[in-house]
Amino acid sequence: MSVSEDVQRSADPLSPERRCEIIASHGARGRKALKAIDENRVKKYRDFFVVVGIHDEYVVDGDFCTCPDVVFRGGRCWHIIAVEIAEATGRYERVDLWYQDIWKEE
Repeated sequence: MSVSEDVQRSADPLSPERRCEIIASHGARGRKALKAIDENRVKKYRDFFVVVGIHDEYVVDGDFCTCPDVVFRGGRCWHIIAVEIAEATGRYERVDLWYQDIWKEE
């Protein structure tokens, strides 16, 4: 079962018990994902989700993330897990802009 399916079926999706389950299942990645949710660092633009990391912003699209963890090591990073939790709980900031347009302006 995916993180989002598991969170959605809970009465309190981010209860202390659920948080412990996420950390037990995903370790440090789960802990970082929950911290990003708690600190409102997950943003949903019109075209992508973006997770604000420690050093940069990372675009998440399904099971793909632009972070080095995914690009070089493969697998699921904490940014992807954070987006899954954010989508399941609705805990993300909506940004009514196209992220790709913002990125082009820089």
